[in-house]
Amino acid sequence: MKTHYQVLIIGGGTAGIMTAAQLKRKRHELQVAIVEPSETHWYQPAWTLVGAGTFDMDKTRRSEQSVMPKGVDWIKDRATEIHPAQNKVALASGRTVTYDFLVLATGLVNDYSLIEGLDHALETGAVCSNYVDPEYTWKSLERFNGGTALFTQPATPIKCGGAPQKAMYLAADYLKEKVLDKKTKILFLTPGTVIFAVKQVAETLTEVINRFGIKLKLFHTPVRIDGDRKLAYFKDNTPPNQKKEPGQLPPGARITDDGLLEIPFDFLHLAPPQKAPDFVAKSELANPAGWADVDYHSLQHKKFSNVFALGDVAALPTAKTGAAIRKQAPVVVDNLLKLLDHKAADNTSYDGYSSCPLVTGYGKMVLAEFDYKNEFKPDPLLKLMLIFRSYREHWRLWMLKKYGLPYMYWNKMLKGKM
Repeated sequence: MKTHYQVLIIGGGTAGIMTAAQLKRKRHELQVAIVEPSETHWYQPAWTLVGAGTFDMDKTRRSEQSVMPKGVDWIKDRATEIHPAQNKVALASGRTVTYDFLVLATGLVNDYSLIEGLDHALETGAVCSNYVDPEYTWKSLERFNGGTALFTQPATPIKCGGAPQKAMYLAADYLKEKVLDKKTKILFLTPGTVIFAVKQVAETLTEVINRFGIKLKLFHTPVRIDGDRKLAYFKDNTPPNQKKEPGQLPPGARITDDGLLEIPFDFLHLAPPQKAPDFVAKSELANPAGWADVDYHSLQHKKFSNVFALGDVAALPTAKTGAAIRKQAPVVVDNLLKLLDHKAADNTSYDGYSSCPLVTGYGKMVLAEFDYKNEFKPDPLLKLMLIFRSYREHWRLWMLKKYGLPYMYWNKMLKGKM
């Protein structure tokens, strides 16, 4: 087996496959390999819909082999160490692979340890998460007969920061359809300071929250879950100089002796805390928080010029989404090809673009598109769908989410065509 490649990509998810596919389309003779242990490739953006009973889980999976670009070597192994000074990657099998250029596309991993009791609560089914098992989320929602429903997310960066809200809006719509909304109190507790950072989108989401009667509590971080007793504990990080929201709490809620907000729940959906894989976080490529330390615009590593990172593992102040990767991959590919031709990696065009398809109910969606400045940045192509204000709810955006985006993903993005 080969032990050296011109371009070595760690990660066979969205970012890794897109980068490899675009590289091979532009320069087919390149020696490219992807390190990826998984046999299955998932289309995770649809898991929100799976968790609401409106998408088939089987349609979100394909074999990794089927999406591997032609001419790319698949190293079916797990990276365990990166030695950038030696241009070397150690694998779980004991092998090592060297490279001329390295692309980190590892994604991120869940870290249940950051919320006390979360691991046990997930194992016993006391809580659910579309990030872990969206089919179980749907089962939990179907058997919910009213009471207190909590939705929350951690203080760490997460995949698609809007996903916890999507689960909540779909659940609220489902409960309304089942005439359970009058028997249910829905709370959204988030460490965030606003419901959404983009002003136009935040205004729409505020309308949605009011429509469903959802109680919003900002500055609240989940720190502990007692799955056996169905109690959730939150730390209130409201700044001292900021007035706390009134918001009526559900029956049984109290402030504990250690200052935490304790809330009994009948249903709890959360996004687990997330982090970069350990082999990245412990390498010379990581910043103090563990993410790949790259330039915000060129995606080139700040210290090792032959290393790039994109997708969820990159330390970029924007949302970690597939849409972001769609804009990042061409920049990485362009800079790699320039370096291979002994030119400067001068493509600094990535402006932080990301988008979050915020499903606000069955048949409704808002498309939040923004850049590093959190300024609304709509895609001109949406005008072809006769959508001119995508920060407002629209059924055509729902159709895009459910049918258009999956098609684009499997047939365009992963094949290096967009």
